[in-house]
Amino acid sequence: MTAARLILLSMVLTLAGCDKIETLLTDPKIAQRVADSKAIGSACRYGMRSIEDCYAKNEKASKAAIFDGWKEMDQYMRDNKIDGIPSKDEKPPQPVEEVLDEKASDNSKAKPKAKP
Repeated sequence: MTAARLILLSMVLTLAGCDKIETLLTDPKIAQRVADSKAIGSACRYGMRSIEDCYAKNEKASKAAIFDGWKEMDQYMRDNKIDGIPSKDEKPPQPVEEVLDEKASDNSKAKPKAKP
């Protein structure tokens, strides 16, 4: 009976530490990359960027981790009634310069031909 108790106790202790074993076995570089991606997602949400813009600006980051960070920050901001701050690095679009062609403008002034 004591052998069965020892086996049961060892199984319980092993299963209790499963989440700790996983964190010990993961590569620290991968864990850091995931944490960075979550931070990027959080910053995008606080900076009032859409998730699609965040993906486009951070192509090398994990999309799943970006989404997790964005979602967590969204919930945090809703719970605490925090407004986002528009990012300052966004530059307004440059005005498009129009080039007028004299020949094109002359053709547009021409009389339309009558259709038979």
